[in-house]
Amino acid sequence: MDDAQLKDAVVALMRENRRQKDSHIYTLPSPQTYPYQWFWDSCFHAIILSHFDIEIAKEEMISLTIRQFENGMIPHMIYWERNHDAEHDEFNVAWGKDGTSTLIQPPMLAYAVWHIYQRDQDVAFLERMYSPLFHFYRYLLNERDPYGKHLIGIINPDESGEDNSSRFDSALDLPPVHTIYENHKRRLALVEENRVCNFDAPFCMKNFFWVKDVPFNAITVENLRAVSRIAAKLNRGDDAAYFNEQADLVRSAMRSHMLENGVYWSTRGEQFEKIKVLTWATLAPLFARIPTHEEARALVQEHLQNEKEFNTPFGIPTVAANDLSFDPQGFWRGPVWIAVNWFVFNGLLNYGFTEEADKVYLDSRRLLEKSGFREQFHPFTGDGYGAKQFTWGALVLDMMERQKQHVHLTPKQQMELQN
Repeated sequence: MDDAQLKDAVVALMRENRRQKDSHIYTLPSPQTYPYQWFWDSCFHAIILSHFDIEIAKEEMISLTIRQFENGMIPHMIYWERNHDAEHDEFNVAWGKDGTSTLIQPPMLAYAVWHIYQRDQDVAFLERMYSPLFHFYRYLLNERDPYGKHLIGIINPDESGEDNSSRFDSALDLPPVHTIYENHKRRLALVEENRVCNFDAPFCMKNFFWVKDVPFNAITVENLRAVSRIAAKLNRGDDAAYFNEQADLVRSAMRSHMLENGVYWSTRGEQFEKIKVLTWATLAPLFARIPTHEEARALVQEHLQNEKEFNTPFGIPTVAANDLSFDPQGFWRGPVWIAVNWFVFNGLLNYGFTEEADKVYLDSRRLLEKSGFREQFHPFTGDGYGAKQFTWGALVLDMMERQKQHVHLTPKQQMELQN
């Protein structure tokens, strides 16, 4: 598959998965398995769409914010049209909210909006999106950090976007090896406990599950920087300074509470107990330029390029291959996900590791060529699993464009391009 064929395949997939409800346009991650609108999926969709349909990319972002709550939260699922046969339909009753969930997902919204703006310099679009952005990130900083520790807490593994990741086993009181059904049952029980609490995050939900997750907070740092850039572009200088300061505070807190011997660990509880399960999360800080260059090089050499951990024939497994919980067919417990590759790819480019980024990009293309647009892939065989017509594979188009941009750029020039 050459570059033109790849783009044609992505365009066809994204158009086939597009839906409209009244005036709201959105994209399904997978028509058969995920027939609703998901938060970070829509952010990925907007990034993908910006390469060939900028106006639809904007509509995807606008539709995502239509159901924003009064406190600023944006739910991770919107049920525009019910589908009782869908895998996730059972949650619509459990959430206690008509038409949406009552959880969040990794806050990629500002990054996606800024990415769109960089394509066509539409200030009016930034103006349209600024109020939802402002209130959403204020919600995260206030409601999800009630003690002012500068780390954002999640109240269910689903909020990480990695439903059954083994990072959350201990917080769910589950052993390293268990069935997906046991994990699902425990997460549903969490939803019920939170429903009884009326989904009051700082007051009640922290009593059941309160994890400061590495990828979630790294993504928060990069997105706070994006909000700051947007505010500056709109001549909101005080807001720009505020969100940039908050990004620095979260970055510093991650280094203070999560970093140990070069590895970033998610934490739980008020004492920041480290959850020492080696997943791709240890590479996520690269996305937000949180490690020093020396620390980044150590992460790459000791973990990304380690054949016992994350250097498998078909990309980056979500859990290190030598971890007790590793299962190459275990949903978020070992398979390769293209979005993970995308985060690591961008993180590597942040530090000028272009050869390593090229490998991640080419591994991702090989997965599509072998197995098509699937939800996840076996790290040793490249076989596809899970949902079909799954949009995350289309992120390879963005990787392709970014790879072309960064050829022959110095690390300093790459950082300037980011800003």
